[in-house]
Amino acid sequence: MSSLWHQLAASLYDRLLASFEDKWLRRKRCELLQWCRGRVLEIGGGTGANLLCYPSSTRVVLTEPDEAMLAKSRPKLRQAKLPAELLLCRAEDLPFQSQTFDTVVATLVLCSVTDPSRSLREIARILRQGGRFLFLEHTRADGDTAKWQDRLTPVWSRLALGCHLNRSTVSTIQQAGFHLARLERHLPPGLPRLAQPAFVGVAVNQTSHPLDRDALDRFDNIGAQGGPR
Repeated sequence: MSSLWHQLAASLYDRLLASFEDKWLRRKRCELLQWCRGRVLEIGGGTGANLLCYPSSTRVVLTEPDEAMLAKSRPKLRQAKLPAELLLCRAEDLPFQSQTFDTVVATLVLCSVTDPSRSLREIARILRQGGRFLFLEHTRADGDTAKWQDRLTPVWSRLALGCHLNRSTVSTIQQAGFHLARLERHLPPGLPRLAQPAFVGVAVNQTSHPLDRDALDRFDNIGAQGGPR
């Protein structure tokens, strides 16, 4: 797709999502990011919508493969005053050594990466032992809605910068070796029915190292405890 289309999409992105942000998305972003700890990598940071939600002391590296989107994130970074770095790169090829980060964040990203499984393997690779993967993603539905998602995704994807309506993202996260410590299913107001449901989750990396059983139990009890640690 032409760079002109990418520039136009970047210029309109925040306005197109403004109603959804106000009704539901901004609140859920900020709730999710309270689970950040240590050094944080955000993949597919887009126009920087998450930057104002991070705890003020968070060290963030924000990656984004679209240069026009990344440019839009710079004013938000100045406003947030975070110790952050912006980097142009794809989730499928992260230029970091293994076990570099404590937390990885993805919000409305895995629907549009070229290769979700490869992206998740990269996320697992650069996460440290017991590292957290925080995600907010829309996924394939069930029944008749899923059939319509399958039919419309080829056209939708071309218009929406690669976004797929019909990816079973939660299953793909599990298949990549993550333990789902917390998972919420939502039908968000302001999100088109064809882009529902959405899942908000905290997953723990188990791929590089065996996870301490006690630590895993603590993650399993997150919901009952009522707040991040």
